[in-house]
Amino acid sequence: MQLAGAVALVVVLGVVGAAIAGGGGHKISERLTGYEETPLTLSTPATGEFKARISRFDDQIRWRLSYRGFESDVTQAHIHFGARATSGGVSVWLCGNPSPTVTPPAGTATCPLREGTVTGIAEADDVVGPATQGIAAMEFDELVDALRAGATYANVHTVNRGAGEIRAQLEDDDDHGHRGRH
Repeated sequence: MQLAGAVALVVVLGVVGAAIAGGGGHKISERLTGYEETPLTLSTPATGEFKARISRFDDQIRWRLSYRGFESDVTQAHIHFGARATSGGVSVWLCGNPSPTVTPPAGTATCPLREGTVTGIAEADDVVGPATQGIAAMEFDELVDALRAGATYANVHTVNRGAGEIRAQLEDDDDHGHRGRH
């Protein structure tokens, strides 16, 4: 009897452990539009989608950015540190196209020009700041705290709209009652 009880306990603990590990972290899923851009709301045919999973075990954020409908070429895309309806500094480069005025960090993916998808994994060495707002380079935990607090946004910049053409405030689906726009 004792052996059967011990085996049952091991099985239950194994199932619970697998369920916790399978959760793996927090999810974000948002639609990017010109309506969320600042300081001026924009009307644009461009749209996008940003999805991410924050891994609490691996210290990484796996992300996917898709967009389409731009009337001029995409120059760069980022995760910024900024509350809803405010602008903030760059925390992570998602993609970038080198130009005389833009130099993405080494290893940054190239942005598809008018439509496409780019994916990546952000880790501590991908966090570039913004130091003036209290997140120094490589401060991954501070970025994750900001993501979970809803104090970050993703946006895509274009030739015609250098400050950004589409944007979405990033809300942690798990902490905010699934408010993400799927």
